Order: sequence, then structure tokens, then C-alpha cells
Amino acid sequence: MNQLNPRRAGLAVGVFAGGAHLIWAVLVAFGWAQALVNFILWAHMMSTSYIVAPFDLTAAATLVILTTIIGYVAGDIFALIWNRMHRA
Repeated sequence: MNQLNPRRAGLAVGVFAGGAHLIWAVLVAFGWAQALVNFILWAHMMSTSYIVAPFDLTAAATLVILTTIIGYVAGDIFALIWNRMHRA
């Protein structure tokens, strides 16, 4: 079984997680996020009152940075566990 490079796995997961949240921040900034939330709830046949707050650059930057870091750490740990479980 192939071994994973923990740093590359961490980078891949970190970029994916941070990128997804960057897209969310852009949707909020353009005012499109509420429509997306409403659609997702409708498609899942759910009804609740989630309201997307106005865009806040500090909150958006914090969200993207933290999710990138957490994604990196999660990917790194996953690769280390994978490698340990699949030793030759």
C-alpha cells in the first residue's frame, strides 16, 4: 500500500477546507449566501430560521485562516495514521 506524505496531505486538505470557506465568504460578501442556505434547507425538506449576517472582513479572514490550519493538521494526522496502519 502506498505511503502518504503527511505534509502534502495536510496541504491538500488545508487548501480544500480553506478554499471552501473562502467561497462561502465570497458568497456572503456578494449577498448570495442566504439564497444558498434557503435552497439547501428547502432541498432537504427542512424549515428553520437561519439568517446570514452581513459580511465582516475580520470574521471572514479568521474563518478562512483557521479552517486552513485545522485542515492542514487534520490531513497531516490522517496521513500519519494511514502510514502507521499500512506499514510494509
